[in-house]
Amino acid sequence: MSKTSRFGTGKRESHDSSEFYNSGLYTPGLTATFFKLLERIKSTKRTVPQRDLGEWTNQIYRSTSERMGEIPDESVGLVFTSPPYNVGKEYDQNLDLMDYLLLMCRVGSEVYRVLKPGGRYVINIANLGRKPYIPMTAYFYLIHGVLEFQPAGEIIWQKAKGANNSCAWGSWMSARAPRIRDIHEYLLVFAKDDFSRPDKGESDISRDEFMSNTLSIWEVMPESAKKIGHPAPFPVELASRVIRSYSYVDDVILDPFCGSGTTCLAAKLNGRPYVGYEIMEEYCDLAERRLLGVGG
Repeated sequence: MSKTSRFGTGKRESHDSSEFYNSGLYTPGLTATFFKLLERIKSTKRTVPQRDLGEWTNQIYRSTSERMGEIPDESVGLVFTSPPYNVGKEYDQNLDLMDYLLLMCRVGSEVYRVLKPGGRYVINIANLGRKPYIPMTAYFYLIHGVLEFQPAGEIIWQKAKGANNSCAWGSWMSARAPRIRDIHEYLLVFAKDDFSRPDKGESDISRDEFMSNTLSIWEVMPESAKKIGHPAPFPVELASRVIRSYSYVDDVILDPFCGSGTTCLAAKLNGRPYVGYEIMEEYCDLAERRLLGVGG
């Protein structure tokens, strides 16, 4: 029997999920303490004065995005990220559910500070587990609502037509305990303050792109973990679609969980300045190598 992969795999035959179900994520409970701490995070205000773009953009900082002191207030047009799912990948910290969501709150509070009014925060997240199923999207709506983000839409990222190598069926051909096999993830779209940008800027999206990107289901093939060298990369195409849909051509693009640098790479390919935050040195190096591989 195979164990849960920490680096990504295309197959799930004889999958041993005991490590996942014994992880901190399955520690019960969001207590009253959680909501008190959430309110404390919300009420904590800090400011960073304006600086020239060239002093802080087009860089990847090896630092936690819980304090993004390099970025001035209201200076970023779009934030796109895929936070760690806390499911036992090699970069995960095995936090319990409360601590994991509080981490997302601290980062979200900083994202709110750095976003321009009307700017978008797009989060790639998946619901997790089977016994029980953890609706992470519901938790993300809850915590970001408390932080005063406006929910502005939800995109289904369909990663495959069918999961040919997946076998999370549960009770095979029986109604006793069938399991749903996920072939999608979510892009949750949040806006700061208002649903419309008060500032005017140039957009570079084509008519056909706009028509396709404003549909709620995006069919984009996933990226190979082994090819990129990161356990959970998302494809450049996905990031590019988000960037061209939700940012002006001169907007700064931020990824607070930079990983292998895909968001920053997509920003560079689309002519936008970028900023990334990543705590693991090897992934900072990987992201820098990928960015050096493209012109601009």
